Amino acid sequence: MEKIGIIGGKFILKTKFWKKGKRKIIKNPYGKVEVLRYKNAFLICRHGIAGKIPPHRINHRANIFLFKKLKVKSIFGFNSVGSLKSKIRPGHFLVPDDYIDFDPPTFFEKNPKFTTPFLSERIRKIFIKILKKLKLKFWDRGVYFNTKGPRLETKAEINLIKNFADVVGMTMAKEATLASELNLEYASLCSVDNFAHGIIKSPLSQEMIFKFQERSVKILERVIEEIFNENFD
Repeated sequence: MEKIGIIGGKFILKTKFWKKGKRKIIKNPYGKVEVLRYKNAFLICRHGIAGKIPPHRINHRANIFLFKKLKVKSIFGFNSVGSLKSKIRPGHFLVPDDYIDFDPPTFFEKNPKFTTPFLSERIRKIFIKILKKLKLKFWDRGVYFNTKGPRLETKAEINLIKNFADVVGMTMAKEATLASELNLEYASLCSVDNFAHGIIKSPLSQEMIFKFQERSVKILERVIEEIFNENFD
């Protein structure tokens, strides 16, 4: 059975899979990563097992390289995002088909190599099939704009990037680029947890974001359950 990778935010720590799986710390050339093995999948919480690593300090290279070391070929990402469009509302989901990142990480710092980043259409289709089965409100295409964090974006920044993207986040594009460099298939299911700063009149707060993230945990757990039911042979 094909090994798969699952990487997400702090919600992963609250799922039944994290409680049942076997955890261990594995070293690779880019750092140490705590990974959980459950069935044919390896799960990583990008914010660490305590959930306290801020977005700008995540060791994306260590996380993605570990999947390669474990002979994973397909990576299912889960990302929390802010909406740049009034029609894409908190509680919805989006499966990006492209992204923008003007500060991408790389494995090729010493020996530059040009690569064409991509999001896996095969994994995107699996996400879309599952979302339809679970009858969730989702968007099957969209552009993800990656900012650095940890602060949220200014109204002026949002007013600019909303012309070019549909959602904004701090992690997905980094993972997608690194996966592309290692010829790994990667795509993401984005949970829309807030409107970006200035999209609506109501002020944006961290409490509001956390509220929707909490509501998404059980739904995302069901999505992961469906991933385990996929035939990867």
